[in-house]
Amino acid sequence: MNHKPIEQAPGLLLVDDDEVLCQVLSRALGKREFTVQTAHSSEQALLAAQSMHPEYAIVDLRIGQDSGLNLIQQLVELEPGIRIVVLTGYASISTAVESIKLGALHYLTKPADVEDILKAFHHDQGNADIELQSEPMSAKRMEWEHLQKVLNDYDGNISAAARAMGMHRRTLQRKLSKKPVQR
Repeated sequence: MNHKPIEQAPGLLLVDDDEVLCQVLSRALGKREFTVQTAHSSEQALLAAQSMHPEYAIVDLRIGQDSGLNLIQQLVELEPGIRIVVLTGYASISTAVESIKLGALHYLTKPADVEDILKAFHHDQGNADIELQSEPMSAKRMEWEHLQKVLNDYDGNISAAARAMGMHRRTLQRKLSKKPVQR
């Protein structure tokens, strides 16, 4: 009798503090033949990655009070060939650039379709045909981008970023807790 080796489904680590989103995405990705492990904190994610050695990861940019940027860097160090897609409700240019520099393949904003996420895992090249914005950013969007850049410059330290911008820490926290405007 000829025995064929059973191919194991690729491992995917899903890291988001939104447990409902994790359940929905986990189910959808499981149907697409991934072995999915979820984590709701950076610590859980690193423990899961050490035990499962995932080929893929979906990382939320903001995991509770933790930065997904730090987690991206740690996952790449732990699993050098891992293919990471960042998924966020708090998109900014500076965090998108940093995500890619740290080793993510792609950066998507929530809500994202499962098919878009799967395509992003194989998005190895840039797209010169992407549609360019015809209008400049609004003042509110520019403020959001600036806050994100300064916060990133200070490694996510809200107190240090607030001091650098001459504002109270709670004011910066309040501004950061709001969803950014699209344009």
